[in-house]
Amino acid sequence: MKKNRIRRLYIADYLITPDHIIRNGAVLCENSKIIAVGGVSGFNLNENIEIFEFENSYITPGFIDTHIHGAGGFDCSQVVDSVNPIEAMSVMLGERGATGFFPTVVADEPQKMIANLRALIGEMKKTLPGADAIGINIEGPFLNPEKSGAQPKPFLQKIDLGFAADLIAAGEGLVKVMTFAPELEHADKLISLLRERNVIASMGHSLAGEQETLRAISAGANHCTHLFNGMNPLHQRQVGLPGIVLTDDRVTVELIIDGRHVHSRMVDLACRCKPLRQIIGISDGTMASGMPDGEYHIGPSTIIVKDGFSQNSAGKLAGTTTMMDAGWHSLMSCGHLPETKAAQAVTCNPASHFGFADRGELLPGKRADLAVFERNSNRPLMTVRNGETIYRAKDL
Repeated sequence: MKKNRIRRLYIADYLITPDHIIRNGAVLCENSKIIAVGGVSGFNLNENIEIFEFENSYITPGFIDTHIHGAGGFDCSQVVDSVNPIEAMSVMLGERGATGFFPTVVADEPQKMIANLRALIGEMKKTLPGADAIGINIEGPFLNPEKSGAQPKPFLQKIDLGFAADLIAAGEGLVKVMTFAPELEHADKLISLLRERNVIASMGHSLAGEQETLRAISAGANHCTHLFNGMNPLHQRQVGLPGIVLTDDRVTVELIIDGRHVHSRMVDLACRCKPLRQIIGISDGTMASGMPDGEYHIGPSTIIVKDGFSQNSAGKLAGTTTMMDAGWHSLMSCGHLPETKAAQAVTCNPASHFGFADRGELLPGKRADLAVFERNSNRPLMTVRNGETIYRAKDL
């Protein structure tokens, strides 16, 4: 049966494509695809088009959060025992302008990690009501215990290639990235395994020095997990992981954009050092994102959220509660990026780096994934995923 042709036109004060700004712009979608983008005066507003015209607004591609542990009460590392379902996370992210995300899991007992990944795959196969779960991010367990962060040290381990293969297999082809510490023995073999399975090898939670980092990059590690967090600080004589990835254009870096994990001047430094296509903004959000203050967890670790600030029992930062709609503006205020470049970090950069060529841009032929925001307040007004409205502000 031939599918009905449904055309929708979205009009705003300006579009962030994100390569450039289009003033008085419009995006024309037909079913699940964008078919035209440009100034509104170039469109024929006929009766066969459903028109959404927003005052005092702008449109971006839908956000893609590639490192997020949970939201809306759902914890990606404890799927079986999570109080709320993945649908709650999906809806919460959709309400904040996200159209795609990578559920991110942390270290746990080996069999629990495998069981959780299998359960997570079952959840991801559903048709979700909000943002799509489009890949899996495995953060651990092959991390340096001295840089464990909020992850429990008892569950961190030496590199085990058999277990790594089991984790990837449990993800049924959806594992997109795995974090490891480059200084661990057999790191080169793990990188080879990850590359063979089309998984990006990401360096993080590490005390790697110059040579260990360079060896990992030469072996194929081309990603750095939350730059500056979970690694040694910059040093004028002892160059380690952060100093190398800042200056090596083979590596794409994540930045947590909550305004707390990374000092504003360090955000500025990263934005000055790295080619802007190699900066990916992430939330590092937890199940507490969008929830009231209280006690939550990241996998087996308990976290306490007070005034929106997330810590573990030892007082260490433990993920965030800041989502993309608020966070990406820190790349402008702290990194001094123009609006277009800041938007790239949360849209087309993750899409390109992780192989989602049909997402992340407002261009003809791309998926109809877009988010509409109110100017000045940046309040989300509407989110469209694959041509369908997944969020609409109540006052519209």
